[in-house]
Amino acid sequence: MKLGRELSVAIAIVLLSATLAIVAPGFFAGDNLRDLFLANAPVLIAAVGMTLVILTGHIDISIGSVFAICAVASGLLAKAGLPLPLVVLACCALGAALGSVNGALTAYVRIPSIVVTLATMIAWREGLRWATEGAWIQDLPAHYQWLGTSDRAYPFIALAVVVFLQICAAWVLRNVAAGRAIYATGSSLDAARLAGVRTATVTFLVFAILGALTGLAALLNSVRFNQIPSNTGLGLELKVIAAVVVGGTAITGGRGTVTGTLLGVVLLGAIGPALTFLGVSAYWDRAIQGAIILAAVAVDAVRLPAGGRTRLDSHALG
Repeated sequence: MKLGRELSVAIAIVLLSATLAIVAPGFFAGDNLRDLFLANAPVLIAAVGMTLVILTGHIDISIGSVFAICAVASGLLAKAGLPLPLVVLACCALGAALGSVNGALTAYVRIPSIVVTLATMIAWREGLRWATEGAWIQDLPAHYQWLGTSDRAYPFIALAVVVFLQICAAWVLRNVAAGRAIYATGSSLDAARLAGVRTATVTFLVFAILGALTGLAALLNSVRFNQIPSNTGLGLELKVIAAVVVGGTAITGGRGTVTGTLLGVVLLGAIGPALTFLGVSAYWDRAIQGAIILAAVAVDAVRLPAGGRTRLDSHALG
């Protein structure tokens, strides 16, 4: 069933919410929900781009490093006096440029995306560590923090950005030729080529889009604090990829929705705080998330035809 995974995740969210409403109603306090959303908003934004990449049959594990570079760059640019709108554009452009490196090497040089992004993940992170010498960006200007608004107004701005991106991505994938080209590239690379789809261009662009969205996510996360760690973004790639896969996007490409990704972020993002409110040790958080991810991948493996299980490798090789 096309919406089977989305429905399953939605049911899991409802059951978790019902349990919390009965056992720990404090979970739904306004401040807690606000903090939960702000903590997961960067994941939601980056996950939109990751959905596009995985739909094409590729993967990007370098986004945590891209996130860190863009976050540090945003703080430095703001301290240099650059107006906030230009800081936003610069972050998105920097992220797109870094994503384009991954896209070019994957699409045109035909290096498997897992190899490319593993290499850039290390290169970007170590390069940033060398450039900053591990120092945090401090003394951020007032016009940068909370995007120049307040801690009360900012969540509504972040929510508007998240909703806008979700709606745009869902509409493009469903109604625009570019969206159909992404699905076609992930479903069958050879068939897409025969149908006239420029699969290399599609692959390059989805990596660039993911980079731009990661830059935006980094900025929206950094403005919440008065300093920016040079090692920010550690583990982000695992959270994002897990949410996309749990939300129903096939790791081999060609099937998935941004709505499913949204549900995946909500479910995985809520588990840790929910365990705390339920009085369960936080050490179970990763174990439960791992079990959910394993179950999601196992379901895909059972559903996937035998001939399609090597599709990811065929994408990576050209």
